Amino acid sequence: MEGIIHKTVEANGLNIHIAEKGEGPLVLFVHGFPELWYTWRHQILYLADHGYRAVAPDLRGYGDTTGAPVNDHTKFTIHHLVADLIGLLDAITEQDEKVFVVGHDWGAVIAWHLCMFRPDRIKALVNLSVPFMPWNPKGDMVKILRAAYGEDHYVSRFQEPGKMEAEFAQMSTETIVKRIFTIRDTTQNKIAKDKGQDLANNAPVTLPPWLSEKDIEYFASQLDKTGFSGGLNYYRALPLNWELSSTWRGAKVTVPTKFIIGDLDLNYHIPGIKEYIEKGGFLKDVPLLEEVVVIEGAAHFINQEKPDEINNHIFQFLQKF
Repeated sequence: MEGIIHKTVEANGLNIHIAEKGEGPLVLFVHGFPELWYTWRHQILYLADHGYRAVAPDLRGYGDTTGAPVNDHTKFTIHHLVADLIGLLDAITEQDEKVFVVGHDWGAVIAWHLCMFRPDRIKALVNLSVPFMPWNPKGDMVKILRAAYGEDHYVSRFQEPGKMEAEFAQMSTETIVKRIFTIRDTTQNKIAKDKGQDLANNAPVTLPPWLSEKDIEYFASQLDKTGFSGGLNYYRALPLNWELSSTWRGAKVTVPTKFIIGDLDLNYHIPGIKEYIEKGGFLKDVPLLEEVVVIEGAAHFINQEKPDEINNHIFQFLQKF
């Protein structure tokens, strides 16, 4: 796409595929589920044209990044994921160079922890769709979501290795990707037992203007190659993340931060999230949080759905540093 360069970088025991363009301060883009570097296509082109070096990897278990043991979800903890990014930065930056980070979905979770574990490597952070979630003494996120929504919540349904893969195998990958990317019902967070095809419904999927058949084909072709296990392992490691991260209970994210979420995002409607964002909890945990932006009429995949707005928000924030 318009001069984007693809490379493979050896880091942290993986062969990490990156897409990059531009020269200048480095902006590291971190994708979510079930995405790839490609989710940042609009941001890469825009930031590269505005004086930055935009770099977007395929994360562990995704796309053209190889070497991760996808049959072992214990190798997909938040510590592995952050270590991958630190190894990548070691390989592609100068010594002591700090970078900007932009994350979305699972990429936002990873970016929060990257900034919490290694603030010495980060200039500033822009995170999308998933607010910071501090270590919770009541238990891990699977336990909390199961208590709130029951066994059919998608995070609970993703837990058993091989189960969701088998259900997804009953559908075309293109259909799965279309249904995930086009979810706009803020209550649509459950998958009926033994019916992975009910991720949305059985009606044909009409793509919105911001998502083309070509886009879907690329995501689906990569997922057909790798399977879904790599991405599902991030969810399966959540209980282990909780155990391993208890050392950081009460820790804060201490880098300058901007947060953006759509008002139709499922995450915005998790019980307690709006209150956490609006009533001071978020700012307490992220004391250098400079701005929270709620974009009306936007759902979860906001960087693809509203690329011009997101590009401008990112650029204006990075220009402060």
